[in-house]
Amino acid sequence: MAIRSAAVGTSTEPARLEVTTRLTQAYAAALGDCNPRYLDDAGEHGVIAPPAFCVSVEWPVFLSLGGMGVLGASLEDRLRGVHALQDSTFWRPIRPGDVLITTAKIVEVRTTRAGAFVLMRLETLEEGSGECMVTSHSASLYRDVAVDGPDMRIEEPRGLPEAASTLPTEKVEILIPREAAHVYTECARIWNPIHTERRVALQAGLPDIILHGTATWALAAREIVDRFLAGNPLHLRRLAGQFRAQVIPGSTIVFEASRAGERVDFVVRNEKGQPAIASGRALTDAESHPPEGERTR
Repeated sequence: MAIRSAAVGTSTEPARLEVTTRLTQAYAAALGDCNPRYLDDAGEHGVIAPPAFCVSVEWPVFLSLGGMGVLGASLEDRLRGVHALQDSTFWRPIRPGDVLITTAKIVEVRTTRAGAFVLMRLETLEEGSGECMVTSHSASLYRDVAVDGPDMRIEEPRGLPEAASTLPTEKVEILIPREAAHVYTECARIWNPIHTERRVALQAGLPDIILHGTATWALAAREIVDRFLAGNPLHLRRLAGQFRAQVIPGSTIVFEASRAGERVDFVVRNEKGQPAIASGRALTDAESHPPEGERTR
């Protein structure tokens, strides 16, 4: 079967989540992130969720697409899907006690040399206030899966300013334990067997189980907050990156980044030196304020 380009424009049913301290702390723990803003619930300001926690909120929406059948893909085709891009803007931090409503719209389907590319726009609102918490553009690449119909696109992520520097000022090695994908799966509540079941990963054409792209993305966020934002996640407003090379648990990745004003440019390389995250961009504070009328819907 093939991915249907006619799916563009289709919206999902809303997914609802009551945020708890247990959920947000588990996500931070999966990343080895001991920032007290995430873990010290007895602190002066209470805890907030790591910014990258949004992907855990968004995952049920991805699952609903399979149940809706709008993509036209078989289960075997869907197992060939890997995360290709995540671009999230954080309007307000997620806190325990928030009740979140997340919806998504398919905004692009096109053919690439590697397979079918599907882009979604996701919005997460706080149920009581209607305030927009997170807006994401998230793409999946279905390897070696064809597209049924012409390429279609009705929206793309807002552009980012051009990079001001290409020389990394920060460089750090991060060990990815062999069990990392299993821990992230359970703590983030994002289960896809290619990340935990080696037999399934091999059948899907992968060399081994692979770390979730969002886990690598979240580790980059951890380093940006710690190294450029004095440990204060409230200053991180937007995080974007393209997922390229695979990260095999049990290996070491390298985070490289530089900052110019309100912008941080970064890349994450796998053990072979290949970019696991390419075109990484983070914006802080002023450059990421929402356009008029977009903060609350």
